[in-house]
Amino acid sequence: MKVLLIYPGFPDTFWSFRYALRFIGKKAAFPPLGLLTVAGLLPQEWHRRLVDVNVDALTDNDLSWADMVFIGGMAVQRESAKQIIARCRAKGLKIVAGGPLFTAVPDEFEEVDHLVLDEAEITLPSFLEDLQNGHPRKVYRASVFCDLGHTPVPSWDLVPMKRYASMSIQFSRGCPFNCEFCNVTVLFGHRPRLKTPRQVIAELDSVYNAGWRNSIFFVDDNFIGNKQYLKTRLLPALIDWRKDKKGCAFFTEASIDLADDPELLDLMYKAGFDSVFIGIESPDEASLTECHKTQNKNRDLLRSVKNIQHAGLEVMGGFILGFDSDSHATFQRQIDFIKKSGIVTAMVGLLQAPPGTRLFDRLQRENRVVGAFSGDNVDGTTNIIPKMGLDRLLEGYRSVMKQIYSPKMFYRRARTFLKELKAPEVRSPADVQRCLAVFRSGFWLGVWGKERLSYWYLLFWTLIRRPKLLSLAFTLAIYGHHYRKICEKYIFLDR
Repeated sequence: MKVLLIYPGFPDTFWSFRYALRFIGKKAAFPPLGLLTVAGLLPQEWHRRLVDVNVDALTDNDLSWADMVFIGGMAVQRESAKQIIARCRAKGLKIVAGGPLFTAVPDEFEEVDHLVLDEAEITLPSFLEDLQNGHPRKVYRASVFCDLGHTPVPSWDLVPMKRYASMSIQFSRGCPFNCEFCNVTVLFGHRPRLKTPRQVIAELDSVYNAGWRNSIFFVDDNFIGNKQYLKTRLLPALIDWRKDKKGCAFFTEASIDLADDPELLDLMYKAGFDSVFIGIESPDEASLTECHKTQNKNRDLLRSVKNIQHAGLEVMGGFILGFDSDSHATFQRQIDFIKKSGIVTAMVGLLQAPPGTRLFDRLQRENRVVGAFSGDNVDGTTNIIPKMGLDRLLEGYRSVMKQIYSPKMFYRRARTFLKELKAPEVRSPADVQRCLAVFRSGFWLGVWGKERLSYWYLLFWTLIRRPKLLSLAFTLAIYGHHYRKICEKYIFLDR
């Protein structure tokens, strides 16, 4: 059997990093970890190829080679997935699909031959057995969550690593919290399920032995879901693994209560973590109460962010506008919080309701769900009718984005952050592309860009005040360029 695994394309979003990747000569930010894991579950005698259309074009020769196609992806990849499915149908190929997109809205994909949904560790073996016996079903669903102890090492041999900015591994699935708008618990449950340190180390060894020395993303939706296990098992193992290794700084996603645990912060820093994405959502207590973001309530959010920065981890923040309790004053409060916190990577988006979430169910009962869930909450669209009115919400959203990503405020925020950050423990080694990125940014941002004065001021300020963070200053400047390009494309900045 010849199986072609296809990963659909991402549109331009904050998370695509398309405009930043050009500076370092990469094609995509992250490899398709889900499909690589599925590849590891397939029979060893099968011939496998993978095409990530974010990196390579899907050719007719690729399709002609295959006996069967596997497609996986997320909601934000919907349009690309539909185009790929149409091409495969035209070639007469059998199509197997799975992953968050297809699990959430399987009825949208009648043209797919087999929907292998939920977690592949459970549903894929059933499909493979039925396929071997000659009677595969249309839909495969799981009634329980899988044991991650049975998850294989991803098939890294299928991807050209050098074309990605970061590698990815997964330690856990599930989140103990219950945010109304989040579909993580719908997909993976409330009880965090964990891989063993031996599994994680084996995955790290596989990418390190392949020559990888740059950043590695722990893709967990909440890395600190089981703090005790982290402190006693995984993080000590990562610290030990790193003793004879170069590079490979880690980053991940976590909840804000990370700030409450100095021991955990210190262990993550020593293990090589240098940044963490945190869903802050809103500085307004009423909005946090509304969306059941209990872990963010009754705390000084600004102080929590500073605690994490002082421990040596950059905080990348997620923010949401459009809660029912939001008012006109909310927009300025978001701006003020982002400015004071020094959160350079501030992902501000409009509230959306993913299918299957409590938010979706509530708003559907109120007849306030309109259109499909795009999976991209920073493109200036939403699938709900906001209580304040869509026009008012969009006006406020544009105001927030125009201010926080104006060159003057962005670079000022970068300096605020660099003042607070403890210098990282681990640095990725310089390579040719990253050295070229310095010269590219010097020309495109320092000579050609509208932000050239702010750009040079940041670099000279960092060279004098925080010289160990000069490389990070270049990176932040490049990120800022990407964010402004996305704003100009979708949110009409300066229009």
